[in-house]
Amino acid sequence: MNVPAEITYRGVEKTDALDSDVNSKIAKLETFCDHISSCRVAIEKAHDHPSSGSTYRVRLDITVPPSHELVVDRSPNNGVQYEPLEAVIRHAFDVMQRQLKELNDRQKG
Repeated sequence: MNVPAEITYRGVEKTDALDSDVNSKIAKLETFCDHISSCRVAIEKAHDHPSSGSTYRVRLDITVPPSHELVVDRSPNNGVQYEPLEAVIRHAFDVMQRQLKELNDRQKG
């Protein structure tokens, strides 16, 4: 990656384990697309007691040359209620992985 990944935590305690997990998932994305130019990850606690969906929100924003921006947003209203943070992160990175594979396939033609 040309620029170090930016990881932002809002309302979520940043731990070494969480940071390591996110960084390993970013490294895994780079195995599917070796020309990622930037990666931004936002992890936040949106609600303490939502009426539906998870209490956490994870957003991934990745830029791939020449001018592709891929975005994944796992919001509280999408998915299982009270889903653990690790699961929300995993699902967001799985969706991004599929998007990167599709983009790679299109670019290779």
